[in-house]
Amino acid sequence: MSLFDLQAEDAKAQHKKLSDKMRAADKAYYQNDAPEISDGEYDKLRGELEKIEADYPELVRADSPTQTIGAAPSRGFKKVKHAVAMLSLSNVFSEEEAQGFVDKVRRFLGLDENEIVALVAEPKIDGLSCSLRYENRILVQAATRGDGAEGEDITANVKTIACVPQNLPDDAPDILEVRGEIYMSRKAFNALNAAQLEKGKEPFANPRNAAAGSVRQLDVKVTEGRELGFFGYSIGEASYRFYDTHEELRQKLGQWGIPETSYTLCNSIEDIMGNYEDVLKSRPDLDYEIDGIVYKVNDVNWQARLGFISRSPRWATAHKFPAEQAITRIEAIDIQVGRTGALTPVARLSPVTVGGVVVSNATLHNEDEIARKDIRIGDTVVVQRAGDVIPQVVEVITEERNGSEEIFKPLNKCPDCGAHAVREEGDVIRRCSGGMTCPKQAIERLKHFVSRLAFDIDGLGDKIIQSFWEEGLIKNPADIFMLEAGNKDSLTPIRAREGWGGLSEKNLFKSINDRRSIALNRFIYALGIRQIGEATAKRLASTYATIDALTLAMVQAQDHEGEAYADLIAIEDIGPAAAQDLIAFFAEAHNITVLDALKSHLDIQPYEMPQVSDSPVAGKIVVFTGTLVQMTRAEAKAKAETLGAKVSGSVSKKTDYVVAGEDAGSKLKKAQSLDVTVLSEQNWLDLIS
Repeated sequence: MSLFDLQAEDAKAQHKKLSDKMRAADKAYYQNDAPEISDGEYDKLRGELEKIEADYPELVRADSPTQTIGAAPSRGFKKVKHAVAMLSLSNVFSEEEAQGFVDKVRRFLGLDENEIVALVAEPKIDGLSCSLRYENRILVQAATRGDGAEGEDITANVKTIACVPQNLPDDAPDILEVRGEIYMSRKAFNALNAAQLEKGKEPFANPRNAAAGSVRQLDVKVTEGRELGFFGYSIGEASYRFYDTHEELRQKLGQWGIPETSYTLCNSIEDIMGNYEDVLKSRPDLDYEIDGIVYKVNDVNWQARLGFISRSPRWATAHKFPAEQAITRIEAIDIQVGRTGALTPVARLSPVTVGGVVVSNATLHNEDEIARKDIRIGDTVVVQRAGDVIPQVVEVITEERNGSEEIFKPLNKCPDCGAHAVREEGDVIRRCSGGMTCPKQAIERLKHFVSRLAFDIDGLGDKIIQSFWEEGLIKNPADIFMLEAGNKDSLTPIRAREGWGGLSEKNLFKSINDRRSIALNRFIYALGIRQIGEATAKRLASTYATIDALTLAMVQAQDHEGEAYADLIAIEDIGPAAAQDLIAFFAEAHNITVLDALKSHLDIQPYEMPQVSDSPVAGKIVVFTGTLVQMTRAEAKAKAETLGAKVSGSVSKKTDYVVAGEDAGSKLKKAQSLDVTVLSEQNWLDLIS
């Protein structure tokens, strides 16, 4: 059975698995500058995830990697909130998908099939995204993308990049944020690696890693000694709009001295593919790395109407180049245990160089994927990557088999704790049944609890968590906040351990104490409940406001016929499967014991809804039904969300407005029966204008 013929339960499990893998990859790539999977594998994972979500829309959640960007900022630099979010891009990989992008734009805007959708095609620089903020035409701040909403302040480092203008001409706006990419040329990269080797240091894997590592140095002198470049391609906040097309924007940035790449205006799929082939052929001759071409709708008014989904603009996409490939051998297949008990098979490869990088590991996802590709220990396989470290196994070269290859046998016991490894009916993932008694699960859950998007406790890295757990200092999350008190009475305080001292001990306790007050949404995320990611945790926090209210509601929701359960599954991104995981977590006595212990040590702050200024629908729950005439349904929903409204797919007594277009059916009748305010399309447009 192919991946996309999976039944609903199979799809749910595979969706979770793919999402976890992509979140880990995002953190490694954006936050640590140490990618763990290849671009090709990442794109394949995302493609699989998007196809599952297309077949099973109920699985789409706000925290899905198809809806989110990057990873939270790293420590060491001051954090910067972007005035306008720095988004990522969707991807296409073929002529058919490029045409599909154009067709989606046309459908969203309700354009005639013969109307030209002009696109600006720009080379996709493989570097570090950066925003340059100019106030009164003076460079005052530079920031990384981070998680899209918040990045790192790298102003001092960026000011050492020679090609970045420190001042703009008099005709530039008073406030202008230039968005672009910091990169390292191939020539500079080769020179840097030669110097690294001469000093006996490890060379950088590729120019992207070298550029990111160079610009994120705490010692600005290190950055100054590296030869970096910058290409601008768009803007964030600006005092006023000074262009009507993206082409005009690019021309203006060039006139103001912002370094830029060439670009091409495409009016048809023939133009798009002709430019693609030309750029692909010229790629080896460029002195900077590119990994695709970005297409942007040229008409800025159309861009405004198209708007954004949570992770990317609807008016832009990236056409990725084919991944590089190599041949190697699978030496072994190991099993990794995750915090939810998922057993993930990992191929250990004979080290092979792919695109200039030595790789030796590849995730195999699950046993069904191994069976589908007929992967065996000892097989010669084709692997591919596109600029990072761990490849994907593309295919097995069966003609190279000599009979010594071993068929992979799924484990029926956890390799860490020995508990039964169970694969429930309809699930593609085998899980350890040991729960919190499984050391690996307990340790992984602790790592998640202190991670950046959760409690973000500096000083409790993976190795320290492992060490403290093995020594019995920390067995559950509440123990973290009792660590200092226990340390005072200990015969072997932390400062006496190898690698520690008085200052590092003091800093650790300060980091822990600084996190005793935490926002509700971060607390919910930190609990590590299956299927509850960062964005879903925010939705739960905004719905229930306090941890006590959430706990009570989950207890009451055990009655699937009751009002509490109906309210739970009415929350966007909470389907029956996620609801069941939530209910099960709060029904477990051990979890409640830990939760009560945490509450005794923490100030869990009630959730405060963000305010959207001058919006009459901020915080309102809106349902659209029927056929809209003046805009498409998708455009109407997108506009409502930008104004702070919550768009729901079902009507309940908590719904504030039902916007009824032509031929509205059951949702309109239900709204009338519940006495919910019903607006015509024109009423809605008048309200939000």
